[in-house]
Amino acid sequence: QPQLVESGGGLVQPGGSLRLSCVASGFAFDSYAIGWFRQAPGKEREGVSYISFNGGITNYADSVKDRFAISRDNAEYTVYLQMDNLKPEDTAAYYCAAAPPVFYSGGWYFASRYDYWGKGTQVTVSS
Repeated sequence: QPQLVESGGGLVQPGGSLRLSCVASGFAFDSYAIGWFRQAPGKEREGVSYISFNGGITNYADSVKDRFAISRDNAEYTVYLQMDNLKPEDTAAYYCAAAPPVFYSGGWYFASRYDYWGKGTQVTVSS
């Protein structure tokens, strides 16, 4: 049964850091790209970052470029999102999702690209 489980969220002050983890099971993880998405109350879900199946391609939303870094360790079935210099507007539930190795003409940030989703981990940035 395909599954993604996020962890690492919490409460942090502005300027602080967190590292989120996404552990996969039940599917061919090393063939799937992984995206991180976030959703704040009353807001639409937005793409945060993306990493290709082998880590060769990464993408970031403009709002997090130079602050966040995505990586993966296929041997551990895990994708990470290192978040530095966090801002209050980063407050959201963060979700990881897996995209299969098929052609897709849309952008990495379109949710329809992804087949499997985790349940999310909460990140709160506040003084």
